[in-house]
Amino acid sequence: MISREPARRFDLPSETPRRWRGVPRWCGALALVALAAVAGHQLAMQNGLARLREAAEHRLDMLATGLDADLARFEYLPALLEMTPVVPALLGAPSDAGLRDAVNRYLDGVNATAGAEMLYVLDAAGTSLAASDWNRPGTTVGQDLSFRPYVIDALRQGRGRFYGVGITSRKPGYYLSYALRRDQPARGVVAVKVNLEESERAWRLLPGHVMLIDQRGVVILATRDDLKFRPLRPLESLQRAEVQRSRPYGEAGLEPLRWTQKEALARDVQVVALDGVDQLASTRALRGAPWQLLVLDDLAPVRVGARYAAVTASLAMAVLLLIAVTLWQRRRAVRQKLANQAALQAAHDSLESTVVARTAQLRAAQGELVHAGKMAALGQMSAGVVHELNQPLTAMRTLSESAAILLDKSRFDDVRGNLQRIRGMVDRLARLTSQLKNFAHKGELQRAPVALAQAVADAQLIVAEASKKNGIAIEVDVQPATLAVMAEEAALGSVLVNLMRNAIDAMQASPRRTLRLEARPQEGGVMLRVSDTGPGIAPDILPRLFEPFVTSKPAGTGLGLGLVISAQLVRAMDGTLRAANLPEGGACFVVELPVAIHNVPSPQLEGVINK
Repeated sequence: MISREPARRFDLPSETPRRWRGVPRWCGALALVALAAVAGHQLAMQNGLARLREAAEHRLDMLATGLDADLARFEYLPALLEMTPVVPALLGAPSDAGLRDAVNRYLDGVNATAGAEMLYVLDAAGTSLAASDWNRPGTTVGQDLSFRPYVIDALRQGRGRFYGVGITSRKPGYYLSYALRRDQPARGVVAVKVNLEESERAWRLLPGHVMLIDQRGVVILATRDDLKFRPLRPLESLQRAEVQRSRPYGEAGLEPLRWTQKEALARDVQVVALDGVDQLASTRALRGAPWQLLVLDDLAPVRVGARYAAVTASLAMAVLLLIAVTLWQRRRAVRQKLANQAALQAAHDSLESTVVARTAQLRAAQGELVHAGKMAALGQMSAGVVHELNQPLTAMRTLSESAAILLDKSRFDDVRGNLQRIRGMVDRLARLTSQLKNFAHKGELQRAPVALAQAVADAQLIVAEASKKNGIAIEVDVQPATLAVMAEEAALGSVLVNLMRNAIDAMQASPRRTLRLEARPQEGGVMLRVSDTGPGIAPDILPRLFEPFVTSKPAGTGLGLGLVISAQLVRAMDGTLRAANLPEGGACFVVELPVAIHNVPSPQLEGVINK
């Protein structure tokens, strides 16, 4: 019993590792590309931050030096005023209008030379007695400033510093105070107000943003107006109480900045987020004030450069890997080429030895093959001879029977004609056997002009008995009647008789039985159509119709060699034979032969012409 179970494949386990063999290599290559991208990003980021820090350090040095110089150049003014006699005299007689006017004018002249915003003198109670702006709106003359930190510090400690918004002018400034202590206790205070807005405007010309932060962490100067008077972080309760008392920031709401410290790169360098944007913050403490300068640089360009560096590094690594793979493949190809050459040489040597052995075997079998070929050719030729001789013999029988009947009727001329026809049939049989023998030996037929109408008439005579017996109507239409072809007469007759007999056999069961032969000249040749009204050729047989032993006839009635021999005969006469089914039913065989240069009239036509 044969098993229907499909064969199992045992090579799948070996195919799976082969399929995944390249995965580790690809993973390693991707890891190298990713590592190169990370290294390039980190290196570019560090270099970018280093450049930013260096530039920020340079700016801080320049800004701190300039700001310290601006604050220190007014340190001498309080001591200078203490040595001026008119100032102590006013403190001794504050109600003297003449002294007050003299001090006002003196302060105005000194301030014009020093370049400060304002210069004024206060008594021990913190009330302004004289000022350089006594004759301008918003002057401090007569104002009680005892609550201001710089006044308190000067009376307590002898010196004070303060930055804040002016009580009367509403303008921010830096205040320096100096207690007048010629006699103890302090008799008064000399104060100088310095305007730092010029420095702030100069900062706007530099890259990045600059902020000045006081001891409370509140921005007092900035290149961005939205940052001024805002603390970095919310103020404590004590700081808020002090601010409400001394009012250094005027009416500012002190809303904290959106400031987040993210990473400390050094003691004075941090990465912060201001309003959601990452910045590099570099700070520097001032020598002359408890303040800090802070420089902000946007990190976005550095990060963009780092991303570009990462992409470049990954692409460079990919190119290096491709070069390495190319070199490896080239080296492997060289090794493979050498191995192939060695294998080919070995195969060549093996092939030579095999050829020697096979040659001896072929020589031994050659004799047997030649003998078998001769026997096959002999059998095919014999079958063809039997098939082709049967048709003329049938015609001779018909003519002989007709001659006996004519002899009984004393129609001697007709009997003589039949005997002549029989003699012609005998001659044709001799020529036919000669042609079949030559055909079996692949010889060429001797072609000559043949009257097509006469060839059709001879073939019609041979099949006359069969057509009459089966009730076949034969229609012949050769135009012109003198149409001739270049062919061998016996071979052409054999082809016509074979095609007509096949048509007669095919129409035995057909209700309408008509065999039609039409011949027409065409360009360079003659086309002869042999059609019938039978059932046609079976579709499965039509493509193989001209192959040996292919037939639709019942077993024992045909060998399937007639059409093969006919096609070979037509080809030997430089013609073609093809078959097809007609749309209205029946089969059609088309024979194309070369046309004769001069038309040859048939004997029947000659009789008509002679008459």
